[in-house]
Amino acid sequence: MKQQKLLSLIRQAIEEYHMLEDGDRVAVGVSGGKDSLTLLYAMRQLQRFYPKNFELSAITCNVGFEGMDFTGVSDFCDSLKIPYEQVDTKIAEIVFQENPEIRPCSLCAKLRKGAMYKQLAELGINKIAYAHNKDDFIETALMSLIYEGRFYAFPPMTVLPEAGVTVIRPMMYVPEKGVANFVVEQGIQIVKNACPVDGSTKREYARQLMEQINRETPGAKDRMMHAIVNGRFSDWPG
Repeated sequence: MKQQKLLSLIRQAIEEYHMLEDGDRVAVGVSGGKDSLTLLYAMRQLQRFYPKNFELSAITCNVGFEGMDFTGVSDFCDSLKIPYEQVDTKIAEIVFQENPEIRPCSLCAKLRKGAMYKQLAELGINKIAYAHNKDDFIETALMSLIYEGRFYAFPPMTVLPEAGVTVIRPMMYVPEKGVANFVVEQGIQIVKNACPVDGSTKREYARQLMEQINRETPGAKDRMMHAIVNGRFSDWPG
């Protein structure tokens, strides 16, 4: 995917759902994976010409897996002249040693968000941008159907008054394959995920299932995304 197309899709989402306002202080949640690094790069480029002025920074929650090294993320932020914060935690120990009977992904996500939101409040940042792409939206909806018996996907924007922050998802129209191609073209170095359950989760099952469906029925992904955007979910912006 070319940079112009990437920025166009991100800007489309931002403007359709009014994700940015003048004076916003936005932090991109950076895991070190291809999606979050692409979003960080794109937001930096967008910042140069977008009509609404916003500050930009990056934040990483280090959950404490052995071997995780975010030096590359820090260097990438330096190259973009973006302030970077790393929040060190013991979430891995809490999830896999203290609570092994609880589903690790949901507990880990909850603890990560709590740690980051606390840091964002201290920094006076009012919005955090997550790098959920188009495929993530589709897979979430499929998981909702399979495991919860309802049709739902996380919203493009969520106001969290108790945390004092608003979550935005500017990459909702960007396909995963486009991100993968962009990272290769730009030579962006990603950080390998050290989570022991990576690749064996319900989300991975949904991802593989959706790929099979789209192979057998070309265009299924696009039609499902259309259904999501027009789903009129109660917590989606009107």
